[in-house]
Parts: sequence; structure tokens; C-alpha cells
Amino acid sequence: MSSGERREVHLTIPVAPDMEIAATALVSALGELMDLGRDKIEEVKFAVVESCINAFEHSDTPDKRVEIDFISDVGNGRAYFEVGIRDSGKGFRPLEVQPPEISQKLKSTRKRGWGIKIIESLMDDVRIESNEHGTRIVMRKYRE
Repeated sequence: MSSGERREVHLTIPVAPDMEIAATALVSALGELMDLGRDKIEEVKFAVVESCINAFEHSDTPDKRVEIDFISDVGNGRAYFEVGIRDSGKGFRPLEVQPPEISQKLKSTRKRGWGIKIIESLMDDVRIESNEHGTRIVMRKYRE
């Protein structure tokens, strides 16, 4: 991908089993075009899967779909890959989500609840906007 090039792709997926995998194909394709590197591509893919699953399981989106915007930018500034995932569900309060306590999770039969923590650990920048009209998470991974 030449300097100054920006690519944008929009994808709408239904809330259905394994549809998050369709989104990972675009991460691979765009990541390779911008020479993001295999490890970073895999990190973005994992974060996208976690974000989609969170939207599928928690949003109660009435239209039963998730909108995903992919941006790869190798412009004059710092090259990055960005993914925005949006639902039109009930929303939540991100600041009120308690980080998981590993000692409690190990004792519990419910091992879930790591999604946001995983996403934040995999991506360089994460922003979550949520209200009663839905949630949008924007995740960015820098090339260098």
C-alpha cells in the first residue's frame, strides 16, 4: 500500500452464530495490504471477534445486525488500522463495567466477562460510546 493511501470498507452482519468470522476476513485482507504484520493482524482479528460477540450477546439490538467500519490508513501520519463496531441496542455504562477478578473467575462456573479487558489489551487505542440507542466501539492498532 503506497504512502498516503486510505481504504475504507463497511460491512453489515446479522446477529447470528459465527458471523463475526466474516469480519475477520476483511481484517486479514486490509491488514496485509497495509503491511500491518501477521501478529498485529491476529490481534485485531481477536479483538473484532470479542467485540462482535459482545454486541451479539448483550446489545438486544432490535434490527438484529451489527455495522462494522474498517479503515486502513498509511497517510503522512502514523499508519493505523481502525475498526468501528456499532449496534442499535440498549447500550450500557462502560465505566461501570468491573474488570474481572481472576481469583473469583477461577472459582466461578461462569468464566465469561473478559471481553472488554481482552480488547483493551490487544489494541493500541479503544474508545467505547454507549447510550440507550446503541453502542459503538472504536479500536485502533498502529503499524509501528
